[in-house]
This record gives sequence, C-alpha cells and structure tokens, in this order.
Amino acid sequence: MTLTAPSHNPPLSGPQTDLQPASMRTEGGWRAYLRKVAAIAAKDLRAEARAKENLSAMIAFSVLAVVVFGLAFDLRVPRADMVAPGVLWVVLLFAGVLGLNRVFGAEVDRGSLSALLLAPVDRSAIYFGKVIAQMAFMLAMEAFVVPIVLVIFDVNLFSPWILAGLLLGTLGYVSVGTLFAALTASTRARETMLPILLLPVMVPIFVAGVGLTANILDGREFTEFGRWFLILAVYDLVFITIAFLIFDLIWEDA
Repeated sequence: MTLTAPSHNPPLSGPQTDLQPASMRTEGGWRAYLRKVAAIAAKDLRAEARAKENLSAMIAFSVLAVVVFGLAFDLRVPRADMVAPGVLWVVLLFAGVLGLNRVFGAEVDRGSLSALLLAPVDRSAIYFGKVIAQMAFMLAMEAFVVPIVLVIFDVNLFSPWILAGLLLGTLGYVSVGTLFAALTASTRARETMLPILLLPVMVPIFVAGVGLTANILDGREFTEFGRWFLILAVYDLVFITIAFLIFDLIWEDA
C-alpha cells in the first residue's frame, strides 16, 4: 500500500469573497450630505404639492384666527398695535402645530417611515430636510398672515426688522418642533402630545418675538430691541445643535 501525501492544491471553487457585514454608504463629504438633505426636503414639498393638505390647513386656520382675534379685541382695546404683536405670534405658534403634526405623522400614516429610516442617508440629513420643508410651509403661511394683520388691525408689519425677527423665530420654532414631532411620531395621541410638549419650550421664542415686534412698532431704536434678536439667535443656535447631536438617538431602536 502506497501512502500518498495530501494534496495542497486549493479546491476548485468560485471567486473568493470576504464575508463582511453589509453597511450603508453614507459618506461623500458635505456636497453629498447637502444633496441628501435637499432630496428629503424635495420629497416633502412634492408630497404637499400633490396632496395639498398641510399648507392649506395652516393658512385657513391662521387667517380665521386673525379675523376672530380682530373681532374680539376691536371692542375692548383702544389701539390695535397694543395687541397685534401678541396675536401674530400666538397665531403662528398654534397654526404651526398643525403642520408639525404631519412632519412624521404623514410618514407613519402612509407606512413609509420605516423605508425612510432604512434609506442610505444620515439620520441628521432626514432632520434637516424636514426642517427645510416645514420652513417653506411656515413662510408661505406667514406670507398670508402678515397682510391679513394689516387689513384687520391696520398695523403694518412689513418692516425689515420685524420680518427678520419672524425668520429667526420661525427657524427656532421649526427646528425644535421637528425634533419633538420625531419624538411623538409613533405615539397614538401624537396630535395631543406634540403641543403639550412643544409649547412650553416655545416660551422664549414667544416672549422674544412679541417683545421685538412691539418695540419696533413703538418706534424704538435697535439698542432697545437688539436683545430680543440676540435671544432668538442664541435659541436657534443652541437647539439646532442639540437636535443635530441627538436626532440619531431618537431612532436608535427603529
């Protein structure tokens, strides 16, 4: 019996492959990141253009609210500019909740939230895309509200400083509101939970916005109302940074 040494020739097989866990490619630098943010925002804008549910409800509510406030205060207030700043910011806060409820609520209702979270994009890109889309809705609503306030209260809000304050306040409102909308998206009572959680956090925005608008309508100098701008800017910076850092944790178990 002849003993033969075992062959060291490799067995015939297909190409060698390394069994590595699959990973989503989310790198690509800032340009790729901004393209993903733009894609998320464009998706929401196209969905709203087809459905016409979110923006139309916000505009209808805000216009009706301004008219009701105008009829109520016209009987008791000597000067309309005393209440116009408060009316403006109250209407924006409550009308904005209607839109924020649909930021992730629409994804849940359509059953597309899981697909969105599985998309090969950073979770923070989803957040910023939603913020941009909601900012567009809020600014479109404000384009209707400000002229209505002029007609009902005879108060001209078309001041560069007031419009700049509205922009800063809206950015802070939407950035925080989108974060809270993500937190409440999977709860049954999200329409109730969102305003309960959100509105107390909006107190600095409301106080600064009303103070800024009132001071400008009273003809004050920038040195007197500049602190309200500072509050709005610091609020925006702090909460956008916090949202960017913790947004991934919201969907960690999703």
